[in-house]
Amino acid sequence: MADADLESEYNPRISVPNHAEIFAAWARDAELYRAETLKRGRAELGLSYGDTPRQFVDLFLPDAGDRAPLVLFIHGGYWRAMDPSFHSHHARGLNARGLAVAVVGYDLCPIVTIGDIVEQIRRACIFLWARLGRRMIVTGHSAGGHLAAAMVATDWQTLYPKAPSNLVPAGAAISGVFDLTPLTGFAINTDLRLSADDARRLSPIFWPVPSGRTIDAAVGDLETEAFKQQSRRMAETWKAQAQIRYVEYPGNHFTVIEALCDPSGAMVARIAELAKAITP
Repeated sequence: MADADLESEYNPRISVPNHAEIFAAWARDAELYRAETLKRGRAELGLSYGDTPRQFVDLFLPDAGDRAPLVLFIHGGYWRAMDPSFHSHHARGLNARGLAVAVVGYDLCPIVTIGDIVEQIRRACIFLWARLGRRMIVTGHSAGGHLAAAMVATDWQTLYPKAPSNLVPAGAAISGVFDLTPLTGFAINTDLRLSADDARRLSPIFWPVPSGRTIDAAVGDLETEAFKQQSRRMAETWKAQAQIRYVEYPGNHFTVIEALCDPSGAMVARIAELAKAITP
């Protein structure tokens, strides 16, 4: 594949020409869900876990109560766009299944590096552990899929000795980029600022994985071959270290996560299965 064609394959805004309408719908539906959950007393918004305005968590609680199993959702945007306000409603399906959902924000490139973002999400996980006292399943979309895999592969006690070694025992990485090395030659790298060494160091596909971890590498069935290949390679590479599977759900790069709004759908059922398996 020519370099220009490959770069287009990695640009979902090209493959999904109505992406602006999708983003507008996300913003509208997310605002409505925040209003709904606040009215019911089931949301805690803007919980700060770091020292910048974007380092915050919006927590959405199910009617079952605040001892529910916990899922962390990490938004996408190629590490340089979006924030939790676009994704509140993606907690709906899991809330309906009795799970708490924390939607996490983080600083964006080029203000920070991808390495900085990885550390911020780790701090968010520690913040939630300190506040809620429970392990969590991490799911994420696009750049958030990369970050979800990074959390599953983290050696928590080496970094945070007071945390449980299996703080994040499982995850669901949706439409992720797990090998960052192709991105170094693309225009987006003006913002990402990845050297060849950085790209390999920050690619979870090359990381060792602590024993006992489980993760899904999921994509939409209408996504480009580049994104499907990222998840296939991730599943093939990690299979010797983790319980990992490649799965396709209906949708393109953006619409695939609409399944998170459906409590009866396969994606929500799978994440709920993972979360309830770690609940005492």
